[in-house]
Amino acid sequence: MGLCLLTEGNVNGQCCGGGVRFRLFPKPPYVHPEWPPETISVSSPPGSIGPGPADERMRLIFPVEKRYSYGVNPGPLGTPKLDLPPFRGQIHQPVRPDEEGNFDTIPVDSPQFADAHVFGTVRFVLDIWERYFGRRIEWHFARDYRQLEIVIRPGIDNAYAGYGFMEIGAHPRPDGALVPYALNFDVMAHELGHLILYSTIGVPSRGAERGEYYGFQESGADTTALIAALHFESLIAHLLEETHGNLYVFNELDRFAELSPHDQIRLASNDVKLSQFSAGWEDEHALSQPLTGAFFDIAVDIFQEMLVERGLIPREVAEATRRVRDEPERADLVQPIFEAAYEGRYDGFRAALIDARDYAGKALAETWQRLRADDFSYLEVGQILIMVDTAMTGGRFRRAIVESLDWREIGRASVGPRLKPPGPNSHTHSPRTITPEMARNFPQMSYRERAIAAAIVV
Repeated sequence: MGLCLLTEGNVNGQCCGGGVRFRLFPKPPYVHPEWPPETISVSSPPGSIGPGPADERMRLIFPVEKRYSYGVNPGPLGTPKLDLPPFRGQIHQPVRPDEEGNFDTIPVDSPQFADAHVFGTVRFVLDIWERYFGRRIEWHFARDYRQLEIVIRPGIDNAYAGYGFMEIGAHPRPDGALVPYALNFDVMAHELGHLILYSTIGVPSRGAERGEYYGFQESGADTTALIAALHFESLIAHLLEETHGNLYVFNELDRFAELSPHDQIRLASNDVKLSQFSAGWEDEHALSQPLTGAFFDIAVDIFQEMLVERGLIPREVAEATRRVRDEPERADLVQPIFEAAYEGRYDGFRAALIDARDYAGKALAETWQRLRADDFSYLEVGQILIMVDTAMTGGRFRRAIVESLDWREIGRASVGPRLKPPGPNSHTHSPRTITPEMARNFPQMSYRERAIAAAIVV
């Protein structure tokens, strides 16, 4: 499977056989206007992605009006009903490729750019993770739908994915202006991450649901986006120039789904421990933080181990950064050493970061495929990740994995019960993720209500 960025020395997507080109923003332009979009090439050959954009796996639509979100909605007389694709109402003019079959010539200030950006992001991230999985990732809704329907809906303050769909809204600023999630790579990559996890480990059976499953869904979706973002050459360059290789300092990789120069949805690097949820939990996004933080620490430790093995930093420097988690005051002592080591060695640091990225992506894909949704636990995630590292490297990174999990108290603390019903921001346990099997238990609408519902375009 081909996958590449168009960078100097890699012209016209030759590394992936001239796949269809898009331009994507590594970071949202409403936060980083100084970062131009990068031209990327996906695995699809020219001619395989048509107006929409659309191909055999997914299609994008921008409805003129869509009254309801997909998922469970009240019927005309109040009976709950499941609304799923396809959308049958009027849509805006589909975006078309140029004469060569590419979408990278659409002007950034054109209304059509956001549509191409959404589709290109989802296809690009799917390519990345299919490479790590070593196979095609089938949709969990494949028995009912051949394509994922991606819907642009600026009027909703959210983005979510469910059975056969992904809906992309916008974030309202305090001044009332809307900033489109359609231009936020992290948000769309996160939603695709949910779909990948649904396809890989499924959902728990009734009675076998555990809080960690819902936290894992959010953590895995965040991680999907984090690994994918590291495939942008400009982000790698900015990250290394910003940190000089010390990724434990606050940086752009750490900020997930930026909303403004000072706000983001979550931080990948955090100090949240599992014992904070021993009495119970309310929000799966918060519950995800110990696992996301552990993975971030593992990835950074692996990167630093690769720097040591390449002779780019001394062993004692890597050891010192491990102690920063418990002794933050050491950070100021470590940074000057990284700055000296980084001077004139960008290529070496970049190669180590890419190797660490690809190890992490492959190890996670192998781990996720071995998990089961029923009676899910973070401890099992850690145990399988250690087994995967043993199989992949002979246990080369066991210490980094064990120490990071232990610091987060994964395996030492238990998660308590959910303390309140899922709220409107819940993604993995909400009316939007109901499957047709679950909907069979809904009360039946009357003939009159069904007739009224059939006349309404959702």
